[in-house]
Amino acid sequence: MPKALVIEDTPDNMRLITFLLNRSGYETIEAGTGQKGIELALATPRPDFIILDIQLPDMSGNEVLAAIRNSEANGSIPIIAMTSYAMSGDREKLLAAGCNGYLEKPIDPLKVIEQIHEILGETS
Repeated sequence: MPKALVIEDTPDNMRLITFLLNRSGYETIEAGTGQKGIELALATPRPDFIILDIQLPDMSGNEVLAAIRNSEANGSIPIIAMTSYAMSGDREKLLAAGCNGYLEKPIDPLKVIEQIHEILGETS
């Protein structure tokens, strides 16, 4: 079963995305802070991909992204930003910084798994 690490500090968002991932056959690991997310991203066994909120209480999602990308995990773990940042250019900045994909909040429960599959290059 593929494993997703969800780094998200808002309980309602965490419940929704983990529910949708679990229902679609993914095992989920939850981190409510950036530091915990980094620890879990580098733990063995590593997750197959990461859903990363960009606004976290202890550090920015960009800092979490940089820490994971600069670690021994490097580019091997796909990271999907999930954010309410919807300013012009934010998507491009996150992709240029090392994210593999970008999901805008609020997520569409009917489409988000399809979007994740598309980003990961998976077929449903």
